[in-house]
Amino acid sequence: MTAFHGAKLLLTRGDMMLVYLRDDRPDLPFPAHWDLPGGGREGRESPVDCARRELAEEFGLDLPPSRLSGRPFPSHAAPGMVSWLFRGTLSGDDIAGIRFGDEGQEWRMMLVGDYLRHPRAIAHFCRWIQALD
Repeated sequence: MTAFHGAKLLLTRGDMMLVYLRDDRPDLPFPAHWDLPGGGREGRESPVDCARRELAEEFGLDLPPSRLSGRPFPSHAAPGMVSWLFRGTLSGDDIAGIRFGDEGQEWRMMLVGDYLRHPRAIAHFCRWIQALD
């Protein structure tokens, strides 16, 4: 498996996307910013396994790999490495089944366009999302 830093997920239902508000602590990167599900690689897991593990930890969701497609981007957190962005679609049942974990202040479904223009969206994730279209 090629080295990579982590994986994020762009999970949509129609024109809405799943986001969460990061904790507001000075020891965190991007405190109090709207973030995508996902995070850093653990051990030797694959990019899709990393994305799925993080989604389960943060939102209590288990999406099979067949519902996700992804591509690498240059990593912001680890220059010289890549991070992955996976795209998938959520059903109403998926959204109803969300069990928000202990990271972050709140979650919501946000219009994709609103996220891309939001002053507290994470800029490099906005660029990644725009590159998918």
